[in-house]
Amino acid sequence: MSAVSLNARFLRIKSNRIFETFIIAIIIFSALIVGAKTYDISPSIAKAVAILDWLVTVIFIVEIIIRFLAEENKKRFFHSAWNIFDTVIVLVSVIPIDNSDMALIGRLIRIFRVLRMISIIPELRMLITSLIKALPQLGYVMLLMFIIYYIYAAVGATFFGEINPTLWGDVSISMLTLFRVMTFEDWTDVMYETMDVYTLSWTYFLSFIFFTAFAFLNMVIGIVVNVMEKEHQTLVEEGLSKESEELAAIRIELAEIKSLLQKN
Repeated sequence: MSAVSLNARFLRIKSNRIFETFIIAIIIFSALIVGAKTYDISPSIAKAVAILDWLVTVIFIVEIIIRFLAEENKKRFFHSAWNIFDTVIVLVSVIPIDNSDMALIGRLIRIFRVLRMISIIPELRMLITSLIKALPQLGYVMLLMFIIYYIYAAVGATFFGEINPTLWGDVSISMLTLFRVMTFEDWTDVMYETMDVYTLSWTYFLSFIFFTAFAFLNMVIGIVVNVMEKEHQTLVEEGLSKESEELAAIRIELAEIKSLLQKN
């Protein structure tokens, strides 16, 4: 069997829906195993859980190998950050550190294996990639939001500091209080307390909520949605490219079968 044909076979396995569903099920099962270890269980069950954990690790290793062998250009495999992430998570899981001083790190790595769900499911990858690509644009929005936030905190500390020093004693405490207001956590109690002294202080709170909870939040959503639309288009194009690769692999196998038949 030629290297091209072998590559095509592994590509078909990697692209197979059953294989992808099986790996997703194993990732979920891996998460359940991690959760089971947090309970008080008998030594026999703990031993069974440990065996299942190693079995899951072996399956992940096989999956990584299949994905690596399915890559036509092996160097391109490590061009993907998701492939590097999956490989590191799986390889670190193999290191026997459960009984060492690094046992905590070993448990954390096994918890992070749940994140492999993101690398397997394209839609989740799209969400994470969209958020990362939106960060530069969101940075300016957050900066403007911080400026508004700081101004309101300074105003609040100046006017309401004597009313309730616990909530408005200085700028930093005022910012914490405003965060409470922004998340609508009993914010009316804070407002009514200031209204006993400053009748029109309700305008302060309502304007702050308008800027932060409504205006800036909608700006953030708009930026993320715009980036997600672009990523979705990219995902569609990659899907078409993936289908072309699968068809090419099938053609290679058919050509080899035809060649074998002609020789016989």
